[in-house]
Amino acid sequence: MTEHAADHAGDDDGEQADGQAAGRLEQVIARQVRHYRTAAGLSSAELAARTGLSKAMISRVETATTSCSLTTLQRLADGLEVPVTALFRGADTDRDATFTKSGQGSLTVRSGTRHGHEYRVLGTLKGRTDALEPTLVTLTDASDVFPLFQHPGTEFIYMLAGRMVYGHGSYEYAMEPGDSLLLDGEGPHGPLELLDLPITFLAISAK
Repeated sequence: MTEHAADHAGDDDGEQADGQAAGRLEQVIARQVRHYRTAAGLSSAELAARTGLSKAMISRVETATTSCSLTTLQRLADGLEVPVTALFRGADTDRDATFTKSGQGSLTVRSGTRHGHEYRVLGTLKGRTDALEPTLVTLTDASDVFPLFQHPGTEFIYMLAGRMVYGHGSYEYAMEPGDSLLLDGEGPHGPLELLDLPITFLAISAK
């Protein structure tokens, strides 16, 4: 097929090429096609040859001045050797995220807080009942206040510094840096004995 014929084939296949900037979806497709083409070391002409589209069509796709048909998207994906879905990656960008700098995060008051126990929540996601809750726990005082917790779901504990004995139900675990513990949150759990202060561990709970 000649380049001139390919141009018309593409346009007749549902493409809209009006020279105007397209919407957000077209911009996402343009960015992804350009990214995968350059990552593969392909020129526009080489991608055109692979897909049966014209070089002019490739240019319009990469400048978001055309709305691609499904057939054209499939040709592009095949020519780039990626799934069609890869060309839409980044289209749905309105997602909640929480970034917490070192030393920051929301301090929460729990039993033992006034006795050298610090609980710093590292992030939450709004409106998500299934979201993880990461908490950085720092114990700096060997007090006799050892709060036990119970909650629905599970909890993962990873030791970062110090040594302690951690209890879960009727079991006790001697924990030091690098140790981890995955537990059922319904069972009473918490530090039982602080062996080497300060103690820092990451606690991640999930419902």
